[in-house]
Amino acid sequence: MLLLRSTLFQVLFYLVTFVEMILFSPVMLLPRKWGWPIVPFWSRSLLWLMHVVAGIKVEIRGRENLPEGGYIAAMKHQSAWETVALIPLFASPTFILKRELRWIPIFGWYTAKYRQIPINRGKRSEALAAMMEAAKEAIAEKRQIMIFPEGTRRPAGAEPKYKYGIAHLYRDLKCPVVPIAHNAGLYWPRSSWKVYPGTVIVEILPPIEPGLAPDVFYEQLVDTVETASNKLIEEARQAPVPSPVLREVDASKTTEPVGNSS
Repeated sequence: MLLLRSTLFQVLFYLVTFVEMILFSPVMLLPRKWGWPIVPFWSRSLLWLMHVVAGIKVEIRGRENLPEGGYIAAMKHQSAWETVALIPLFASPTFILKRELRWIPIFGWYTAKYRQIPINRGKRSEALAAMMEAAKEAIAEKRQIMIFPEGTRRPAGAEPKYKYGIAHLYRDLKCPVVPIAHNAGLYWPRSSWKVYPGTVIVEILPPIEPGLAPDVFYEQLVDTVETASNKLIEEARQAPVPSPVLREVDASKTTEPVGNSS
């Protein structure tokens, strides 16, 4: 039954996305702010699909910690879930994403239309400069910059690998950074066809205000997000039917190399 539900969800996820991109394509002719409501609509339709087909519910904590205006939202990256599901929380978000996503037919047109920030990972110094320029413009327009500081999805409970670029953004943009933790990787694991029922818990933590030294900020961000995410993983153990992914989390902890311990 799980495999059947997961397959149905995966197929419908991409089918609904494709159909809505085609249906809403006339917004390409409209000013960006007029057409933007279709994006949170797409997100909510997929959240409904996740709930009805895959049995994934959502609990959001800490909405009061979202500031007004422009800021950086630094999110834990465990799953495809957070790339879609958190969009309605923000008034005018822009993701920092791989340049290659711009090349996807139709989808790439939407990323360009809504001025998402592409980054060329192959040219690091040039990419950082271009990203910074686009990010400054977004903050000036009071938009919210969505970034996954680890750069790529990491399994739930895995050792964190945050990129230092988030500290450069914090230093140069001089705006608040909102840490966001969650446990979505327990229910929609990376590189997995199976999607498990349960409640994804998202915790929006108090913003880190500008003014800290980059190293101090970096350590505080990593500690804040990781501590909260690990607590949410432990909280998920108390669910009536805990996610089977928790067994993988436990196994990874018991097989860590001895050299990693202190």
